[in-house]
Amino acid sequence: MPIKPENRARYPGNWKAIVAAVRERSGNRCEGSPMWPDCRAVNGEPHPETGSRVVLTTAHLDHVPENCDLANLRHWCQRCHLVYDAKHHAQSSAATRRQRANTMEMF
Repeated sequence: MPIKPENRARYPGNWKAIVAAVRERSGNRCEGSPMWPDCRAVNGEPHPETGSRVVLTTAHLDHVPENCDLANLRHWCQRCHLVYDAKHHAQSSAATRRQRANTMEMF
């Protein structure tokens, strides 16, 4: 997933080298997630289940960009990454909506 501009400073300067290490470990394939542990979708190829072109991304298991320990990182296809992050995304969206609602109440 692309790094949002407001989060870019949370990633280390050697992020590209870290991603390269994760890519090498994965063999440029999805490393499988808790939901689909056997997923091995190949980067740039059609996903064996969805048919969409696979774009591997590097996921933080703990959702903390500063924690770049290789044990905390996984190379995942869109399906594995989005499903793993679904609860976290829902919580973040709810917090953003609450923050916006509170800001609007001030006016």
